[in-house]
Amino acid sequence: MSTVMIVDDSKTSRSMLRNILVEHGYEVIAEAENGQEGYEKYCELKPDIVTLDITMPVMDGIETLIKIKEYDVSAKVIMVTAAGQKGKMLDAIKLGAAEFVTKPYETNQIVNIIESIK
Repeated sequence: MSTVMIVDDSKTSRSMLRNILVEHGYEVIAEAENGQEGYEKYCELKPDIVTLDITMPVMDGIETLIKIKEYDVSAKVIMVTAAGQKGKMLDAIKLGAAEFVTKPYETNQIVNIIESIK
């Protein structure tokens, strides 16, 4: 079973994503509400996959992605963001994100993306 960490400042978004992942057999081992907390939990728990929101307080998703990839070049990070941030998504892919998804997303979209990078 793959382990996943969800990093998003929206409690509602974290809860929705957690429900989707658990329903499809993934183990959500941590949640974080900002990038700094997400980075620290990544280093501590080393989940198989990270879902990472781009727009967050303290440390945004791009900065967090950079730090996670510096710590673990093989980290599998899926960027999640609102529509209209295509430039940031392209930056994230160049910086090593495995994939990205735009909110609002469909359940099968998330599951298919995770399956494709496992």
